[in-house]
Amino acid sequence: MNTFRPLAAAAALLALAGCALPRPPAAAEAPIAPGWYAPIPHDGRPADLQRWWQQLGDPLLPELIDAAQAANPSVSAAGSRIAQARADRAAAHAALLPALDASASVGRGNQQAALPGTTATVSQVGAQTAWELDLFGGRAAGRDAAQARLAAARAGWHEARVAVAAETAASYFGWRTCQLQLAVAGNDARSRAESARLIRLSSEAGFAAPADAALARASAAEGAARERQQRAACETELKGLVALTALPEPALRQQLAAPWQPPAEAVLAPVPALPAQLLAQRPDVFGAQLAVAAASADVGAAQADRYPRLALSGSVAAGSVRVGGASTDAQSWSIGPLALSLPLFDGGRRAANVEAAQARYEDAAAQYRGRVRQAVREVEQALLALDSARSRNDDARIAAEGYRASFAATEARLRAGLASVVELEDARRTLLAAETALVGLQREGIGAWIDLYRAAGGGWSAAASAGIDGTQQEQGQSQ
Repeated sequence: MNTFRPLAAAAALLALAGCALPRPPAAAEAPIAPGWYAPIPHDGRPADLQRWWQQLGDPLLPELIDAAQAANPSVSAAGSRIAQARADRAAAHAALLPALDASASVGRGNQQAALPGTTATVSQVGAQTAWELDLFGGRAAGRDAAQARLAAARAGWHEARVAVAAETAASYFGWRTCQLQLAVAGNDARSRAESARLIRLSSEAGFAAPADAALARASAAEGAARERQQRAACETELKGLVALTALPEPALRQQLAAPWQPPAEAVLAPVPALPAQLLAQRPDVFGAQLAVAAASADVGAAQADRYPRLALSGSVAAGSVRVGGASTDAQSWSIGPLALSLPLFDGGRRAANVEAAQARYEDAAAQYRGRVRQAVREVEQALLALDSARSRNDDARIAAEGYRASFAATEARLRAGLASVVELEDARRTLLAAETALVGLQREGIGAWIDLYRAAGGGWSAAASAGIDGTQQEQGQSQ
């Protein structure tokens, strides 16, 4: 009976294995508003953000985004983190399984005890196995944590791609609208130069005062300087786009030389109807939620480390002993020992590990709640910026048209001798400001759509990526 007492104790411990140790919940609560407070531009219609850039009717933009995502180091680093997390998950899963090792040995020596004065050769091959039974779920908790971190790494890969796509689009549209600003500045500079030429001729003929000619020359110089400044700004935008895409600058310039039309507003509708839906299509929010789950599993693993461990080992071996030309075979096997280890004293190390894991869980939960609030804030701010740009667009266009007509009338009056150069320059400055504001408003509106695209998750969804194990997501899904 004494022989079976250790086995009975082990069976009792195995029965305890079904009792899960208490640990924090795997998900944190993050209350959000029941609806958007900012106006939704498309009345809550659902929008497909996957390959959204292809819906804009600009064939060059998707190519630039693909090039930027392939060259960006943050996307590459996110892919490396996926590989690392996948390896960690495999290691955590392997910890639940028995380990099997093979061994082989050969030795030669003097066997004084058996046959004095003889030399023997001993060779042996064998296999050893060891298995630690996961009584209290510590190993399973480690596997769950590794699985959550792998899913979070995949979500982080998508987040990096969405960020690069938005940055590339912002740089591309920034260059396009900069070219529109350059056209405005060029037209203004040519108009000023022509006015200066005509007024100079009038002054030389005695029909205009020298002061008017000086004012016209100063205005022409100011216009030329503004055009050069705007050209330099466009070149700076282009350099940034070259750095983002890693494309050769001459080839990129050739591609950008094609005619361009601003995107139609009808296809720019990437916001979900409700804030709660946002949480299912933001990879950073999903990653933060998985970080909570991983931290909760870490707490379970740290708690399980404070309880007894049960390990079973065994071995099998075959060998031979050769002495004086005669060989003898030898086989052996063993099951055990069935080893039970009880933590008695560690100076508080295991308890401190539990407290640290609990603190990391609380931090992950706080980070998740903060990320949810930040996601809602980014969408609300993008909606407000978009609504502001759209509401001012008609007024800005009417203002530019009116100031353009006023300038043309003032210019005609000047040629008829009914207006002064000062009036012409005042009308010119007003027109320039109105046209510059109109182009700036266009850039502001496009930027608000890009911000909204990024804030809405860029086409990723937790439901679409759930259950995918491998590299399908990482192998070329462009946002």
